Amino acid sequence: MSYLTQKTIKEQVSFEGVALHSGKNVSVNIKPAIPNHGIVFKRIDLKKDNLVYPNFMNVTNTSLNTTIENEFGAKVSTVEHLMGALFGLGIDNALIEIDNEEVPILDGSAKEFIKKILSCGFEISNQPIKIVKINKKVEFFDGERFITIEPSTLSLNIDFELKYKNKVIGNQRNKVKVYEDDLTDIYNSRTFCLYEDIELIKKNGLAKGGSLNNAIVVKDDEILNKNGLRNEKEFVNHKILDCIGDLYTSGFRIIASVKCSQGGHYLTNQLLRKTFKDEKNYSILEIKERNLPHTLINKTLLKSIA
Repeated sequence: MSYLTQKTIKEQVSFEGVALHSGKNVSVNIKPAIPNHGIVFKRIDLKKDNLVYPNFMNVTNTSLNTTIENEFGAKVSTVEHLMGALFGLGIDNALIEIDNEEVPILDGSAKEFIKKILSCGFEISNQPIKIVKINKKVEFFDGERFITIEPSTLSLNIDFELKYKNKVIGNQRNKVKVYEDDLTDIYNSRTFCLYEDIELIKKNGLAKGGSLNNAIVVKDDEILNKNGLRNEKEFVNHKILDCIGDLYTSGFRIIASVKCSQGGHYLTNQLLRKTFKDEKNYSILEIKERNLPHTLINKTLLKSIA
């Protein structure tokens, strides 16, 4: 069995839960799709013009989530955790039916997506995958915050750092090799916020479905969640999860080294827009197994996440 040929899920997988920002109950069905279909969202609550493609050019909002939108105004928001799960599992093709405009937050991480998709298994095609290979270094700066992408050999490396004045979060940094490292901690890491920011977030009409069941809340020098953190770098690890999901809006898995300081959805999206604006910056390659000494899939995710 080749992990370098296109892959979909073996059978339909369903999720149901509250949406973080709208507070509405949402159902999602992920269905198998044929080779070269790609990842496509379908708003089944809309009767027409309801296909939404998770492409970086279709991203219309990056404030506290990634929202994609088609030319007819159909939106799907908070796609980043599900997209990160699909990237990590090497899912190239899937139809994602959703009955509202926001993906359910579940436990605030990608853990439940990963667990259920793994349980249903995969359908491996004989069609080779395509990858994006970065040829030149590209940088995007926003004040002290920045993100860069540059050539790599056969891996996707992400080096991410956070800088918070809050003592619990503080300065955190982690580096991962996405196709080689055990990413369990990355996919289990939950979204987070400062207690003092909640009122403003809710005044802006967001986080209506937020709770200690789906987000880490930090108040002064205390974590309000009963069981604390799942891993010692959960804050920065969640940012890496977001970054992986947002990078998948390139349409393919990527061969590159990414470095980010104090970034988020906005910086990652702007980096992709800048990178793909110039064809000299990248190549899209069709990969056949004999070309690579190891697979472009994280094998550690082929075991169930506890």
